[in-house]
Amino acid sequence: MIENYNLKDLECELLETAKNEWPDLFVKYKILHGDRSTKLTDRYKKKLTAYLLELKRLEVMMYYENQAYLAGADYVCGIDEVGRGPLAGPVVTAAVIMPKDFLIEGINDSKKLSASTREELFVKIKAVAIDIKYGYVNHDVIDEINILNATKRAMLESICLLDVIPDILLIDAVTLPDISIKQFPIIKGDEKSVSIASASIMAKVTRDAMMLDFDEVYPGYGFARNKGYGTPEHIAALKKLGPCSIHRNSFIKNFI
Repeated sequence: MIENYNLKDLECELLETAKNEWPDLFVKYKILHGDRSTKLTDRYKKKLTAYLLELKRLEVMMYYENQAYLAGADYVCGIDEVGRGPLAGPVVTAAVIMPKDFLIEGINDSKKLSASTREELFVKIKAVAIDIKYGYVNHDVIDEINILNATKRAMLESICLLDVIPDILLIDAVTLPDISIKQFPIIKGDEKSVSIASASIMAKVTRDAMMLDFDEVYPGYGFARNKGYGTPEHIAALKKLGPCSIHRNSFIKNFI
């Protein structure tokens, strides 16, 4: 009834309805409420436009996954690392297998996302993923075998821990040795593949949490803020305090 028209009720109806059904609601509101619903529908038309643009962006990021599915793959695994550049802490990798039909708005290269957005996506990815496993290589091993080999070792560890054997590996810019699964290294893969981007988010949030813990164990270096990267604050602390036990000696030799 028109006399019972309530803008909040209409907005609740929109929020409870799938976005692809919003155009029908826009027509319904126009018929029942005329111009009184215009501000609301105009606002949600902008949201719908943004949603459709996001679908197109994600469709582009699904190119490699869709090619793998067309080739007969059932399980596509995205793999990425976080922590190649820091002066302290481990390198962390994630191997993520997502369902074929999954859709999570906002998935992107973790470096392009805010910490709060990464944490929200971490929860969403974890809730729908078929399998997620992590690999860790600490500072001592990084010093011993160099960061590239440490990254490869961590990636292999995360793959070997998977409960589901993937048909294809999509890897951010790295080719792994001694593995029989078909692999495709993709330069800037965290920008081009939704599976790799998902892995980058999972690895980033996991490593950041580790660095928060390290900040309590090794105060003074600002690990909670810099996550081990060579910020001015971190370098100044290194010069004042000297290295702690999680610093990478091969990375800090020019700073102390």
